[in-house]
Amino acid sequence: MPLTFTLDPAVDRSLRDGLLDLWTDVTNAGGAVGFVPPVTRESVRPELLKQFAAMAEGRSRLLAGFDQGGRVCATAFLTFNTHRLMGHWLWLYTVMVHPRHQGKGYGRDLLAAAADAARGFEGIEAIRLTCRSGMGLERFYGSCGYKEVGRIPDAIRVAPGDDRDDVIMLLPLH
Repeated sequence: MPLTFTLDPAVDRSLRDGLLDLWTDVTNAGGAVGFVPPVTRESVRPELLKQFAAMAEGRSRLLAGFDQGGRVCATAFLTFNTHRLMGHWLWLYTVMVHPRHQGKGYGRDLLAAAADAARGFEGIEAIRLTCRSGMGLERFYGSCGYKEVGRIPDAIRVAPGDDRDDVIMLLPLH
């Protein structure tokens, strides 16, 4: 069953709790979404609150994918640039699909929905994201139309002796 994607869903307790559960579950399953497992909802909460603050200030928009039961199963934050020379592209952050839904095409659906949303924002010509090397993410994003445009070697320290490249990917929207 496909997910239903909503841009800027109402932020209520159900959404907040669903996002905390999603972010925690994705991280603990090995997902590269800003943490290293193990994490708890309480360790994720401050980052989610930062995202909510950015949304409240109009700097970021939430795209959420819901299953037929109304549970949050996928998300991405579309974040606008504040630099006056870079306002023609936006960042895609915290791209997540719940582990129980991996392999169903929901990641592709999420990225397509994010691109559609971005096309609806005045003046936005491209989406930029970064990903951690060593996870196969470059191949996945590449298969969705993103191109690798930069790489910072060993920029992400997952653990002592385990440094990964920070890979910069771009999707032109025209």
